[in-house]
Amino acid sequence: MKQQAPVSYSEQATAAIAIQNLTFSYSELNVLQSINATIHVGERVGLIGPNGSGKTTLFLLTCGILKPIDGEILLFNKPIVVGEFRPEIGLVFQNPNDQLFLPLVRDDIAFGPENMGLSAAEVEECVQEAISLTGVQNLVERVPHNLSGGEKCMVAIAGVLAMRPQLVLYDEPSANLDMRSRRRLIQFLQDSQQTMMISSHDLELILEVCDRVLLLDQGQIIADGDPCDVMGNQLLMEAHGLEKPFSLTTH
Repeated sequence: MKQQAPVSYSEQATAAIAIQNLTFSYSELNVLQSINATIHVGERVGLIGPNGSGKTTLFLLTCGILKPIDGEILLFNKPIVVGEFRPEIGLVFQNPNDQLFLPLVRDDIAFGPENMGLSAAEVEECVQEAISLTGVQNLVERVPHNLSGGEKCMVAIAGVLAMRPQLVLYDEPSANLDMRSRRRLIQFLQDSQQTMMISSHDLELILEVCDRVLLLDQGQIIADGDPCDVMGNQLLMEAHGLEKPFSLTTH
């Protein structure tokens, strides 16, 4: 099992996220155990692992929704405080229905900027920018409840981007998308300028989008490296409940 060293000061200086000795449990269930990792500005990092390995929990800790038992997370060199709003980071939920709750798509996209205390003109600028980035111009007057799964996914992303985060966490973004919507999402992620972490069982998406991957299992980071090297290791993948991606299989 790979042991991660604590984050050094020099690493912190270039880090979007610096995770230091992070431990978390639900009651007596240990989910994360002394995790150390650094995500540098500009990186696209995939987070893979079997169900129950702690991927979503790690995201919730990074956003300050959950409080660690021990250790800390630095976001752009400032410690995460539970319950503190940090506009530098955005989380796109696995189920977009958890994010979309207002009468119109435009209202949902504007919700974040409005609650950041921006002026009406600044809110509109943020909304238009997010709409343009995600290509949802034809959806802004629609009712979110009536959108397709792919449309809801892109609107949920637009709602996060409207707050202009420097770092975006995507939790299973391709779940339940059809082939066309998934391809549109991959193209968007490839073109995106934000630092990002993507938790996904869609390993082919990770290969296409990410330049680094973390394999998480039993509360530990088992592997950290190039996606082709890590996910191309069949014995490693199978030992942790995953399959080697088909595209990395020699035909």
